[in-house]
Amino acid sequence: MKLLLDTHLLLWAAGKPGRLPKAVRALIDAPENELFFSVASLWEVVIKRGLGREDFKVDARLLRRGLLDNGYSELPIASEHVVAIESLPPIHKDPFDRVLVAQAQVEGITLLTADPRVAKYPGPLRAV
Repeated sequence: MKLLLDTHLLLWAAGKPGRLPKAVRALIDAPENELFFSVASLWEVVIKRGLGREDFKVDARLLRRGLLDNGYSELPIASEHVVAIESLPPIHKDPFDRVLVAQAQVEGITLLTADPRVAKYPGPLRAV
């Protein structure tokens, strides 16, 4: 299964694996699953770190390198993803989360999220 982790799950996987729910850890560790991270997540880290957010202290360059070194594939933001945002219901206003949802829908990749609002979107999503 192809899995796209939301930003918080990526941060926990990279720096605080003890915060990951056991079900997520099992999915990440399963060799048959393909793991993806979105460029949107890196963008979110850069923006929120620049704003001084305590939960976004990680260096995006190091995060990216660590994810790639651990077998994750990078998912760029394509124009098709951006256009798909327009058809999303107004459940969540966070633009980074909306891009992740659109990417999951367009690419047919299951988005794993710890955010209950994001989990309300239709499509290939799994709340954890």
